[in-house]
Amino acid sequence: MQLKEIDKNIWIYDGSTVNFYGFPYSTRMTVILLSNGNLWIHSPEKLNEELKEELGNLGKVEYLISPNKLHHLFLPEWISAYPNAKCYAPPGLIEKRQDIKFTKELSNLSEKEWVDEIEQTVFQGSPAMEEVVFFHKRSKTLILTDLIENFNPSEFNWWQKTLAWFAGILSPNGKTPLDWRISFLFGKAKARIALDTMLGWRPNSIIISHGECIIDNGYEFLKKSFRWVK
Repeated sequence: MQLKEIDKNIWIYDGSTVNFYGFPYSTRMTVILLSNGNLWIHSPEKLNEELKEELGNLGKVEYLISPNKLHHLFLPEWISAYPNAKCYAPPGLIEKRQDIKFTKELSNLSEKEWVDEIEQTVFQGSPAMEEVVFFHKRSKTLILTDLIENFNPSEFNWWQKTLAWFAGILSPNGKTPLDWRISFLFGKAKARIALDTMLGWRPNSIIISHGECIIDNGYEFLKKSFRWVK
């Protein structure tokens, strides 16, 4: 099995490790089975036949979610494999990827297709990092992409580990990387609005795309990780 169930009707899929400015970045996709039998795919990873078979056994791939302007690389192959699926973009991506036919741009309001099961808000305040974050109500799971990075120190060599510590992205104290935190310098008021929404959800767990997920201590970790906003 490539999909790992973390709670009822929610799975993660660990994709390949990619090189990002000289650092080995682990990647992760989230799959949610909605009550109508449709699958909601967050930050789609590269497809393979085993993954397609596992998804087919779960339900119908219906919603493809790009949560920020960095996580869209594999959307074209998913659209090719599932031409009837609806594809959703974060603010600003439609202009960047005009080769992709998106169904809609995401906002602070959950789409009617999943509003009863998944909440969402846009984490704003930075010209460089704007991300749509999601909350799966049944499992009380917060789903992030790049707003928290939480790498195990063993994944890096000595110089990578040193820079990662300086950037604040080593577990168990992962957070938003330093360069992106700086980009919120004049937008923290907007960031606080989104953070208050996320804290209001009181997540038990946090799925992130890069590094170790946070299971069963999500609310406290969230408060600690985003102290820089307050």
